[in-house]
Amino acid sequence: MLALAPMGAVAQETPEAGDPLSRGAELMREGMGLILRGLRDELEPMTDDLAQGWARLVELLGDFSAYELPEVLPNGDIIIRRKVPLEPAPEGQEAPVPDSGGGEIDL
Repeated sequence: MLALAPMGAVAQETPEAGDPLSRGAELMREGMGLILRGLRDELEPMTDDLAQGWARLVELLGDFSAYELPEVLPNGDIIIRRKVPLEPAPEGQEAPVPDSGGGEIDL
């Protein structure tokens, strides 16, 4: 994220026409500014999607302290177990299933 931070003000001296080193440094500074702005513009939508995915995950799981660390299975599945399991449903009733929004969570 430091690379995306706005560049600090550089002395606003106008390079003399006969000083190619100063002119080259000025062009490098301008080019780096353009590259960083372009990178920021490309990454901005991705960060918005990531923030929305994280908010959805927090909404589904609630208090993270109620869960163990995630476990990755050999097939790539990820399991997040509760530290204290939910109480089983009374006989003849189904256990309540949290509403997952009807789909997968993309992170």
